[in-house]
Amino acid sequence: MVSLGQLKLVGLSASAVRDRVHAGRLYRIHRGVYAVGHERLTGHGRTMAAVLAYGPHAMASHRAAGGLHGLRQDNSAKTDISLPLQSARPRPGINAHASPSLRPSDVTKRHGIPCTTVARTLLDLADVVPRRQLERAVEQAEILRVFDLGALEDVLIRANGRRGAGVLRGVLADLDDERGLTANDLEDRFLELCRAAGLPPPAVNRWIAIDDGPPIKADFVWTTQRLIVETDGWGSHGTRQGFEHDRRRDQRARLAGWETVRFTRRQVLLDPDWVMATTAALLAR
Repeated sequence: MVSLGQLKLVGLSASAVRDRVHAGRLYRIHRGVYAVGHERLTGHGRTMAAVLAYGPHAMASHRAAGGLHGLRQDNSAKTDISLPLQSARPRPGINAHASPSLRPSDVTKRHGIPCTTVARTLLDLADVVPRRQLERAVEQAEILRVFDLGALEDVLIRANGRRGAGVLRGVLADLDDERGLTANDLEDRFLELCRAAGLPPPAVNRWIAIDDGPPIKADFVWTTQRLIVETDGWGSHGTRQGFEHDRRRDQRARLAGWETVRFTRRQVLLDPDWVMATTAALLAR
């Protein structure tokens, strides 16, 4: 994916670009944006094309950024982009959002595509998706260990009365209510669910040797079935180092023949049927 400005920087004139379009070497996607060699775009290619169509200050946002960050699937017919301007005109296939409150701290890159940060994306999603979908996006941010409460509070301070700000604050307030639930309380709840579902009781907080490396401590373990269940709650969104550590640990377990499944605290509390159905299915393998 390339813009007309980028093509000019490497020495191509407008007429040379037109010649390449006629020859089938470039395919026009948007005004001033071209695919090289073919016009079959991936989802990321479509998003990058939309960003390039609006110039160097544009970024993927809202549903498009949610898809890039892995917070939710983006099945929208149009690609969301934002600009730090007072107004923005949409184009065919693109929803352009004027976002004068955008700051450099609100911008990052995913898959090489400029986009809003996770915190800003959650605020933007609160404007355009139902509350339950927003809750799921927040839950996914917890699972991926990219949830940053401080960053969210910062974007909310600058939300300037946006409708979605109230929705997002409500979702965060519900999460905050869970702080009173200790790790022991959550363990007791999970064990109660296992008993009610007729599942064999797991070992709790068990250190296990899975390979020649250091042993790992698992929240819940079924040794015979070689199943590990982890419950990741509000206090465990952690750091990038913690995220990497957990993924390496899960990979070690998988290589040694163990299955690891992670449930969020909200799933245990609010969607216990799914948690137990998933656990039972893994135990039955």
